[in-house]
Amino acid sequence: MTGFPYLGEFSASLIDVSLVAGIGLLLPFVVDRTKTLHRALLFFVAFLLAFRYAWWRTTETLAPAGWTFDMVASWSLYAIEMAALIGSLSAFVIMSRLRLRGAEADKFEGWWGDTPPRVAILIATYNEDLEVLERTIVGAKSLRHTNKQVLVLDDGRRDWLQDFCRRQGVRYIRRHDNKGSKAGNINHALAVLAQDAETPDFVAVLDADFVPHRGFLSRCLALFHDPKVGLVQTPQHFFNADPIQHNLGVSRSYPDEQRFFFDHMQPARDGWGIAFCCGTSSVARWDAVQSIGGFPTDSITEDFMLTLALQDAGWSTVYLDEALTEGLAPEGLKEYVTQRARWCLGLMQIARSRLGPLARNNLRLRDRWSVADSVFYWFTTFLFRLAAIVYPLLYWFFNITVVDASLPDVVTYFGCYYLWILTVLNTLSRGMVVPILNDVSQLIGAIPISRAAIVGLIKPKGHPFSVTAKGGDRSRIVVQWRLMAPFAIMLVLTVIGLSLGMIWDSFAFDEAGDGKWVILFWTLYNLLVLSVAVVACIELPRRERHVTDSPERAAFETDGVSRKVWLVSLTADTVRIRGRVYPQGTSGWIDIKDVGHVPAQVIASTVDGARLLLRPSDEQREALILRFYAEGAAPGVGGVRTAALLEDLGRRFSFNSRPPR
Repeated sequence: MTGFPYLGEFSASLIDVSLVAGIGLLLPFVVDRTKTLHRALLFFVAFLLAFRYAWWRTTETLAPAGWTFDMVASWSLYAIEMAALIGSLSAFVIMSRLRLRGAEADKFEGWWGDTPPRVAILIATYNEDLEVLERTIVGAKSLRHTNKQVLVLDDGRRDWLQDFCRRQGVRYIRRHDNKGSKAGNINHALAVLAQDAETPDFVAVLDADFVPHRGFLSRCLALFHDPKVGLVQTPQHFFNADPIQHNLGVSRSYPDEQRFFFDHMQPARDGWGIAFCCGTSSVARWDAVQSIGGFPTDSITEDFMLTLALQDAGWSTVYLDEALTEGLAPEGLKEYVTQRARWCLGLMQIARSRLGPLARNNLRLRDRWSVADSVFYWFTTFLFRLAAIVYPLLYWFFNITVVDASLPDVVTYFGCYYLWILTVLNTLSRGMVVPILNDVSQLIGAIPISRAAIVGLIKPKGHPFSVTAKGGDRSRIVVQWRLMAPFAIMLVLTVIGLSLGMIWDSFAFDEAGDGKWVILFWTLYNLLVLSVAVVACIELPRRERHVTDSPERAAFETDGVSRKVWLVSLTADTVRIRGRVYPQGTSGWIDIKDVGHVPAQVIASTVDGARLLLRPSDEQREALILRFYAEGAAPGVGGVRTAALLEDLGRRFSFNSRPPR
């Protein structure tokens, strides 16, 4: 601050932040996100600002030592924050590298010669309905790789599914119990395959709700040119919005919560050689899986543990950053939270297992770091998010100052660090980090995830596998009261505390001094986060999960006369046409590209056309499935569209849930 003697402390702190902001505006024009040097320099600066901030927090903001409530509150928040900061610094190191293997897959395409390797495609299922399974089975059958066998592993022991598999010409396997959950189901199938006259060379794993694109196998197999590669993982993208996207009405402008991990974190991990299996959308070498005795059952997240077991045996896992499958994200908020709590619990089980970072095994140091990094993420990120909401209330109701700091210092130390990190992450991820929405994504599951982290570390064994329910009736508004209740209570308490401080002098404590501005800003930010979290707990009705909205030319034939129309909003059951109005009840045939002449009937007239009910044959239905799910690029939104995001949020918070036209 002495560099600006003619300015006040607050004005000088704004100069510091403005300098960071100015540099940040230039970064997109000078940084190449694929170059390790550029990434390393950006995160080196982040490290300097992080240590600067941590030193300030340690030396100038803590309550004096002593058996007081102020010390307990101040030091406990500091401990949680510093643990979260360590996790962030570990993530920064990981993100300082990047490896993209698209060119490698191009170079080694068809390395096996004239005889393609034999691949077994395993589709593990428990309670999914026919609509979900049909997509995956049809997609697996239609893969371009010729030497393949599709196997449906039914842990639900359903006769109708066995009949359906017979009609589809795919292999059906069931077992008499569900021991080992998904990993046990796969291991049972591996034992069956081992008895075949010809065992597979590779095994692909698909969840029951993930449809492979036609090039999935050929692209993944190309990376097995390296004999040390035991497993190839690909991204998981979703053709429907996750609950937070959908409930906030931002599915067209804001990516799903996992997109950052699969598009940016996994390629960075691959740069260090620590990419890991995520279950579905992966291909493993048969010999590698056999060498470790099958899929591990020590953890309910068998996928991550599979990577560690392979690495322990000398095999490597690599990541191919290409959209080669697409699946169904959890549609309900309760299922969404349950899934993430299961991931957290499984990771804690791994940390306490024979393949944990402190266990005696053959893992490399970087593999141990990989597990430790994940522990820090699950254990500290969500706990800190809860703490950030709760601790300001201690001031408003109990006059406890947890951060003894002036506003200029907060702007200088925290503001510069936070703004730099936000700028760097958005530069490298092409704008995927939006402050309030990211906080809401963490806060929604923070309580069960934090509970799972603590329970998993203390008692790693004896926890059942919780299946993530997919599909079901989503046609009504559903308020998730149990999930909403903690956020609603904290929102009310925050409003009451702020109101008391503004209205009654007896609650406007003076001990915080200039730090009251810090508490005020912190509280107002929490009000925004909590308000959005409450709205996110109101589940809106959903329409068809996958549509083709881009208009295309088609022909609708009625009474022997074919007329050109525009085809929009195509689903597996309905289609909307524009360009010619037809009365309700009109029957005919709609000519759809790559599908053929599909029988159709007008079920509703519109001002510029009609909505038709489709009655496709079995072959035409499969052609529609392939068109929707097995072709094209990654579904969903790959980055933030700022203008559209603001429009969508404005619409949602005006309580108009209609999607934009």
